[in-house]
Amino acid sequence: MRNSLAVCLNLALSLASLSGWAGEPVGVRLPLFNGQNLDGWHVTGCQAAVESGAIVLQEGNGLVRTDHTYRDFILELSFKARRTENWDSGIYIRANLPDEGKPWPAKYQINLKQGDEGNVGPLPKARSKGLVKPGEWNRFKVTIIGNTAKLEINGQSAWEADGLEQTQGYIGLQCEAPGGGQFEFKDLYVTELGYRPLFDGKSLDGWDGAGQDAAACWKVEDGLLMCTGEKGPWLRSREQFANFDLRLDYKLKPGGNSGVYVRVPEDGNHHGEGSGVEIQILDDKAEKYKELKGYQYTGGVYDIAAAKEHVGRDAGQWNSLQIEVTGTHYVITHNGVKIVDADVAEFSDLQKRRLEGFLGLQNHSEEVWYKNVRIAPAK
Repeated sequence: MRNSLAVCLNLALSLASLSGWAGEPVGVRLPLFNGQNLDGWHVTGCQAAVESGAIVLQEGNGLVRTDHTYRDFILELSFKARRTENWDSGIYIRANLPDEGKPWPAKYQINLKQGDEGNVGPLPKARSKGLVKPGEWNRFKVTIIGNTAKLEINGQSAWEADGLEQTQGYIGLQCEAPGGGQFEFKDLYVTELGYRPLFDGKSLDGWDGAGQDAAACWKVEDGLLMCTGEKGPWLRSREQFANFDLRLDYKLKPGGNSGVYVRVPEDGNHHGEGSGVEIQILDDKAEKYKELKGYQYTGGVYDIAAAKEHVGRDAGQWNSLQIEVTGTHYVITHNGVKIVDADVAEFSDLQKRRLEGFLGLQNHSEEVWYKNVRIAPAK
């Protein structure tokens, strides 16, 4: 109990540090774009491609949006219009998905229309002029905390405004090609405020082998956390957690199988009354898994709740996984698609499982890779 109280206190202090603009807020800074493909993004209603390390909006009226939604964050990106005049695009922050039949979300859009760059229509104070360099690469830094936003353009303060009503949403790029929306974007980063890393990219600090030396089958290689598949323990967090938002990226070999343990006791039990749970990780497309039970596919709460969709990428590609846990409520988002939304009203067995415990990564006697492992308090 003492460990869990310390964790809750540390997370609360992290959130408290976001309450003002003094200094740089605390969070986890991650690339939003890998410079090679559109993994981590969803493209709807338009055509987008990667050219020379940039996302290029090519054709149509539509949206290119992130896998994850974001609450408080810092967004950094560079953009350039391909047209020499009459260009128009936009950047969405805390956006919902577009309404049916609509190409774009209702709000909030940071405009990239010629002469209106950086302005946000619903926020009267979000106005600036003369800071964007036509025909060149321009840099935006957008900071969103609570109901307040501020923008820097090319290193200069543009505006600070309040009035944001939506507390969480996607980051998106507006493709409005018929109206001048052929744009390029590069060097995109997001700092997820209120999150903290559970893996430092350098060592196994914060983790232990469950009952054995973790080095028997776990190592850090090229900034990635890797299970070698050798005989050895599962990897257990040193801290215990109750309610949280856990995000990570993983990669499997063909036919791969692993899992994330949630709220498990020290021995890792994730089956039956008084245990934690396992969130499954699997190469869902593998032929040998075509006749499994629904809860055995990626994102399923093992033995309890099945994933409603199978959206895993081909083996060898990175996938994003988000596990949100509040009380007996489990929400699993896989590659930007909500695939599990389970509570005791539908799954009574959740009432029998622990509400606090360790996190863990399974050793299923095969290679698996993890990165960008971070956690925040439940929203």
